[in-house]
Parts: sequence; structure tokens; C-alpha cells
Amino acid sequence: MSGVSASTIRQIVPALSLAVLLAAVFYLQPRAMSYVGLNLLFNLAVPIALATVAQMLIIAVNDLDLSMGTFVSFAACVAATFLRDTPVLGVAILAGAIATYAVIGVVIHLRDLPSIVVTLGMSFVWGGLAVLILPAPGGSAPDWARAVMTAKPPLVPIAIVASVAIAVAAHLVVTRSTFGVLIRGVGGNARSVERSGWSVLAIRAGAYAAAGFLAVLAGIALVGLTTSADANIALRYTLLSIAGVILGGGEFVGGRVSPVGAVIGALTLALAGSFLSFLRISPDWQIGAQGAILIVVLGLRLLLDRTERREKHP
Repeated sequence: MSGVSASTIRQIVPALSLAVLLAAVFYLQPRAMSYVGLNLLFNLAVPIALATVAQMLIIAVNDLDLSMGTFVSFAACVAATFLRDTPVLGVAILAGAIATYAVIGVVIHLRDLPSIVVTLGMSFVWGGLAVLILPAPGGSAPDWARAVMTAKPPLVPIAIVASVAIAVAAHLVVTRSTFGVLIRGVGGNARSVERSGWSVLAIRAGAYAAAGFLAVLAGIALVGLTTSADANIALRYTLLSIAGVILGGGEFVGGRVSPVGAVIGALTLALAGSFLSFLRISPDWQIGAQGAILIVVLGLRLLLDRTERREKHP
């Protein structure tokens, strides 16, 4: 490829896929090119972006969290009940849940357990707790959460403003802070990190705690948008968060993740749902269509990877 390397092109694939999808939406529905239209298109982008960045932190240490969706649902149920009616108790419950996430990371490390098995088991725990809190859909969003998620900044909808803020904050933490460098170091070469005098156990626990914190924010943001909650409100977030990380250029091993790419991946998946709705595709088929979009983008990445290897080893 003359002028531009394959690696550079691969880095812009997430943004390119979002741009192509957005152009298709505008072509099908020109009225979407407005403040209200963009707000509707990216209505659920913020909680998905938060859950995706949370999953990215887990993937950065070479683990995978299969309980993300049920945990976000649990956090949403707490936010719609305890956090609104008894804020102190609600904060205590959510803080305990974040601490539990850190303990999960410790157990996985100390016992050398497969993360997918442990987190899959925890998904039933979080799901059961969510049902205990809200056996039926209900509850109500805290007034402050509702106010934040329905704010109307000038020029650009709050969903886009918040997504950009999430991307910038995640980029600074993951690529510029010591904590972020250590997390990626554990994913890339844990022994080297340990030989440098750092505790891999503490780093992994910190990654899980940070992921739990972001997942809690995702649950609160989701309730702020929907005004109520139920135990199954975010079950799809497990697969959406994993897909968002991979769509954004991340990989399952090696600590190779892209915070900005992950948020762009989350925005793409959120937009895909709106795009498929414009096409009047049944919700039962939308998950499959989103999967097809992911396969196409991953296929393009694979093609670019092969091209890059040919450039390096002609």
C-alpha cells in the first residue's frame, strides 16, 4: 500500500465502519441529520460505551467477563430502588459489588482459574440478586441520574458529548497513567511486570475493580435513560461489550486494546440497532445482523493484517 501502511489503515477501520454506517442511516433517513435525530440514534450509546470500556479492562489482562450484562442489570436494579429511596444504602451496596469484582480478580489469579468459568458462574449470582431486588420491572431512576442523561448541551446531544468524554478519559488512563501501563503490561508479559517489582495480583484486582466501577456507572446511566429497571435490562451487554472491544481494534491476548477504538465500537453497535430499526428489521433478527457487521469488520482487519505481514516480509 503506497503512502499509508496497513497498520495505520487498520487503526482507522473502527472509525471508518462508524462513518459508513452513519452515512447509510442519513441516506435512508435524512431527518436523522439533526440534534433530535442524532440523540435518538445514539440514545443508548453511553451505557454501552461504559460497559465496553469495562470489558476492555478485563480483556487487557487476558481475561474475559461473561457476567458483564447481568452485573449491569444488577447495578441498574440497585439504582432504581435503593439508590433512589435510600442513597446511602444504595451506595454501600454498589461499593460492595465493586469490591466483590476485585475479589473475583484475586481468586482467578490465586487459583489460576479460567476467567470465563468464574464470571459465567457469577452471572447467575448477579442475575439472582437482581431478581431479588426487582422481581418484576419497576423502580424509578434517581432524579440526578435522569437529569444528567437527559441534559441538552448546545450543538451536540449529551450521548455524543458523554461518549467523547469517556473515550478521552479511558485513553488517558490506559495509555498515559502508570495504572494503565501496568494493566497492559500484565496482559503482554506478566512475568516482566512481576520482575520489575510490581504485584500482578494487585494489578489484576485493580483492573477488575475499575471494570466493576464502570459497569456500575453503565447501570446508573441505563436507568437514567429508561427511568426504570428490571433484572434482564442489560443481558445483551455481555456480547455487545466484547464485540465493541474487538470491533474497536482490541485483541483477546497480549494486552493490546484501544480505549478510543472501544468507544467507537460501542457507538457503532448502538448505531447498528437504530439503523436496523430504520430498515424495519425485527428485533429477533437484529442481534444476528449486528453479528454480521462485526464479522465483516473483523474480516477486513484480518485482510489488513495479512497485507501488513507481506509488507514486512515480502
